[in-house]
Amino acid sequence: MGDQQILKGEEFEGKAEKKIKGWGLFGSKYEDAAELYQKAANSFKLAKTWDRAAIVYIKLATCNVKLGSKHEAATAYVDAANCYKKTSPKQAISCLDEAVNMFLEINRLNMGARYCKEIGELYEQKQIFDQAIVYFERSADLYQTEEVATSASQCRQKVAQFSAQLGKYQKAIEIYEEVASYSLNNNLLKYGARGHLLNAGICQLCKGDIVAINNAVEKYQDLDPTFSRTRECKLLTDLADAVDEEDVAKFTAAIKEFDSISKLDAWRTTLLLRVKENLKAKELEEDDLT
Repeated sequence: MGDQQILKGEEFEGKAEKKIKGWGLFGSKYEDAAELYQKAANSFKLAKTWDRAAIVYIKLATCNVKLGSKHEAATAYVDAANCYKKTSPKQAISCLDEAVNMFLEINRLNMGARYCKEIGELYEQKQIFDQAIVYFERSADLYQTEEVATSASQCRQKVAQFSAQLGKYQKAIEIYEEVASYSLNNNLLKYGARGHLLNAGICQLCKGDIVAINNAVEKYQDLDPTFSRTRECKLLTDLADAVDEEDVAKFTAAIKEFDSISKLDAWRTTLLLRVKENLKAKELEEDDLT
């Protein structure tokens, strides 16, 4: 069946090329070619020849641009990207970029936001976090413009997550504090605020400024009157004390106590390990001096 579909795809593609090169009314020949390219792409997809399907979708997009149909052209680029996701994430990103630009040109900001987010996710999968930040930030801005606050918040949290991973702790802190404030003013989200405040506090610990850490914990208790009674607040307070005392054992014990009830995710664990390594390094420095 695959070989048969490939032959059908090649036949449709060939006919489309002839339509474009041949005579005919400008609009009608591109309309006819677009229809044939769509059929060719479908055949290549059925044959699971993803690269060939993607290439045909790009040709379809070009036809739609000639016809002045930017929405259809952008959709064809998205279809091309979905095929390339199976073979070449780099090419998928390129096609989604084209789609985003076209959606923004026709003021479809919500669609632009959606596909910026997809590009961010592809960069996340490739662990290219600096580029992921660029696209998640762009997506957040577009969602905010469209007043899709929840999606904007989700994208900003991604920006905070990757910023912290890259050592840009202040940027992450500001985002997590902002998201926590937003959550506290929303009855559906307010119970998640403690998690955002914990994330912000962990980033403060990574910065290593004990005065800033203690000030942050006080600030979070003022921001959320219930925070002081949470396990998240106790963890931050215990960790801050351990950092102040340069006590690795106390630091480790506080994490183990929290983790025994609420499992720490990989991101939090990674950042806390950085803090622990800094504490160990200070201990070694002091041992060398004595």
